[in-house]
Amino acid sequence: MSEMHSILCHMNIVLEDGSTAESTRSSGKPARFNVGDESLSPAFEAEIINLKQGDKHSFTLQSADTFGESNPDAVHHMDRSRFPADMALEPGVIVSFSGPGGSEIPGMVRDVVGDSVTIDLNHPLAGQVLTFELEVVQVL
Repeated sequence: MSEMHSILCHMNIVLEDGSTAESTRSSGKPARFNVGDESLSPAFEAEIINLKQGDKHSFTLQSADTFGESNPDAVHHMDRSRFPADMALEPGVIVSFSGPGGSEIPGMVRDVVGDSVTIDLNHPLAGQVLTFELEVVQVL
């Protein structure tokens, strides 16, 4: 196995319908991937391990190799009264919950029916087939 290193790259994450879910170009801040520390899935790491500065590389991965499958246990139905009265709750809105140790857990509103709000705590890209378009800025 090669030694650990990091790859700094601009990245677009493209959904199956061709729309861009995320782009580091919009923020101007490249993404950093650590190779060899097991923070990436083996399939993702295999795609980037040999990239060099200036390389452009596109690849598509199944959800199990990126943000995981969508877990139905992470979808919760909550009463409207648990949210601030002035909060706009509609599908697609991201809300934040307090997690253990003061961490924040983002959730997405999936549906609002009467006083019942459906919140999905899965990663927004869970369960999706994703195409990664990378352009390597630097290998560290």
